[in-house]
Amino acid sequence: MNDAPFDLDPALIARFAAIVGDKYALSDQADIAPYLTERRGLWHGRTALVLRPGSVDEISRIMRLASETGTPVVPQSGNTGLVGAQVPDASGREIVLSLSRLNRIREIDVFSNTVTVEAGVILQTLQEAADAADRLFPLSLAAQGSCQIGGNLSSNAGGTGVLAYGNARELCLGVEVVLPTGEVFDDLRKLKKDNTGYDLKNLFVGAEGTLGIITAAVLKLFPKPKGREVAFAGLSSPEAALSLFSLAMDRAGAALTAFELIGRRPYDFTLRHAQGVTRPLAQDWPWYVLMQVSSGRSAEDARGLIEEVLSAGLQQGIVGDAVIAASLAQGDAFWNFREVLPDSQKPEGASIKHDISVPVASIPAFIEKAAGAVASVSPQARVVCFGHMGDGNLHYNISRPEGGDDEAFLGLYHAMNHAVHDVVRSFHGSISAEHGIGQLKRDELIATAPPMAIELMRRVKAVFDPAGIMNPGKVI
Repeated sequence: MNDAPFDLDPALIARFAAIVGDKYALSDQADIAPYLTERRGLWHGRTALVLRPGSVDEISRIMRLASETGTPVVPQSGNTGLVGAQVPDASGREIVLSLSRLNRIREIDVFSNTVTVEAGVILQTLQEAADAADRLFPLSLAAQGSCQIGGNLSSNAGGTGVLAYGNARELCLGVEVVLPTGEVFDDLRKLKKDNTGYDLKNLFVGAEGTLGIITAAVLKLFPKPKGREVAFAGLSSPEAALSLFSLAMDRAGAALTAFELIGRRPYDFTLRHAQGVTRPLAQDWPWYVLMQVSSGRSAEDARGLIEEVLSAGLQQGIVGDAVIAASLAQGDAFWNFREVLPDSQKPEGASIKHDISVPVASIPAFIEKAAGAVASVSPQARVVCFGHMGDGNLHYNISRPEGGDDEAFLGLYHAMNHAVHDVVRSFHGSISAEHGIGQLKRDELIATAPPMAIELMRRVKAVFDPAGIMNPGKVI
């Protein structure tokens, strides 16, 4: 790490600190350290100052001073992102603005089925508040115990509920944003139908903090399902999983609220390394599906639907074996198996990760073609494939060869990304389905996206952030 002196003038640091007060202006490097790296350890930044404002007014004043002095600002919510968008660079010139103190749920409106929430609210806290109001907030991520709403919106987070409820963008009705100039854009409306001009909120959702700082949002709530059934199924192939998905959509329709595909290798890694998990099925299968059916009518209706789907799948030879959770606790255990799965890859050594999407119908062909691309780069590398099959999003990760060298394998990072992403593009897919661009995929996006798309994004960036102070070096 670069240990050169920080470039920020001490007098400027003092001006920023005065806005939030000394208690909430972190300058000791021991206090700052948690804000300077991300969970996978791929990026390590430097800063002289982390600001923890407690109000929209304080953020506005910070951004006015930043605009006046040309000081770059990196917004950060829960610091759970996986593409480096929330990490400052190594120059020491950027300041980090943490949103964790903006953590109020301002209003739950059960008649409008909306919640108005500040950016620093932890996702699980929001889920629990909605539940207490007899409502459902369906965004669900493995990091939900620490990720925050501002980051969820800025990265347009996905997760396991996208099939039925959409991603963060589709759950958002309105936003409050502090612009790089310090101006506040208040668009906290509850309207589900509004055709009055450009949909400005969607410029900020998914922008990864490059256009402004989301400080609050109006989000959709849903009635709580009266019945939920979860099943684990073993299958012979991705083609069989696709057939089961088609069958489930035909029989359950909108009641199908999750459909997760899990390969044999990540399944085995989870059994080997995760604490407290149990084997869902007695027999091993090449592929598995975790499926959830939810009913707004009754528990009996949900049970009937999932039994109908699985019975038909078994009769048609699509499903090899299946088990329906016998209780809510067992259903939660099935979901826990899926949620701990990503971390179960870590003990197997270095990995190269891909967060991709292709049309659902193309998933089996993608898996077959991508395996060949991986072998061309590293013949003994181990494919770790799982993800949200119902919406076409796969986490197509590659673990180093068994007994191999971590550093040597990571030296293949760009070659492996290039090989896999070429396959993704051949299916007209996306190289970033839900994690964003950040630093990790910025150069590849610029190199491979349609030139006009990049030009339009740069024009938008120039309009909102002409001084280039808003999370520079990220996305574009």
